[in-house]
Amino acid sequence: MTSPAARLPLDHITDWVFDLDNTLYPRECNLFAQIDTAITDYVMKVAQLDFDAARELQKAYYRDHGTTLNGLMTSHDVDPEHYLEMVHAIDYSPVAAHPELVAAIAALPGRKFIFTNASAGHAEAVLARLGASDLFEGIFDIKAARYQPKPLEIAYTDFLSAHGIGATQSIMFDDLEKNLRVPHAIGMATVQVVAGSGFAHEQCDAWELGRGEDMEHVHHVTDDIVTFLARCR
Repeated sequence: MTSPAARLPLDHITDWVFDLDNTLYPRECNLFAQIDTAITDYVMKVAQLDFDAARELQKAYYRDHGTTLNGLMTSHDVDPEHYLEMVHAIDYSPVAAHPELVAAIAALPGRKFIFTNASAGHAEAVLARLGASDLFEGIFDIKAARYQPKPLEIAYTDFLSAHGIGATQSIMFDDLEKNLRVPHAIGMATVQVVAGSGFAHEQCDAWELGRGEDMEHVHHVTDDIVTFLARCR
């Protein structure tokens, strides 16, 4: 982790890009665990598999295609609108209001965006819980990405083009290091937002939480996004 005191050399940043799930709210609140369970149920029905087999297929699609949805669309021709409606039918109450986070993002110089592999409706529900409904310039969701998710390069180039963002003047925050490889390659600054050191959950595979050996694409790591953002001003 980086020192909480030193100011970061990010004066060139004009556009601040945030992933949503497990990035703007702590992974520890287990909101995504609900979605994860709903996805398993969906895979069981679509692929006609038992729980364990569906779980294995789900994680394989997530790892290899960026999202389980992308894998299901490729292999099972699912309707993405129906999928998104079903897997986001969850209880949002675990996400608490976070005025400190809202203030930290609001104080950043420049524009702020959400770039998520989820739906805009899901993003809006989360932002409402955080108290951040009016904080962002735009939400670039999986539909806006034409269902081509991070970490596919086209998702990033479409996002940047849609909002007139210069890669070298922007920074990407994401909980998954694999989603920071393309941003690094195209000149964006990158931040991995990780769970606290004591976090463990049976629904999370090691690759979702850990850091690999080849990590030059991750410029900064933090488990306290509010403190990190305070160092960006």
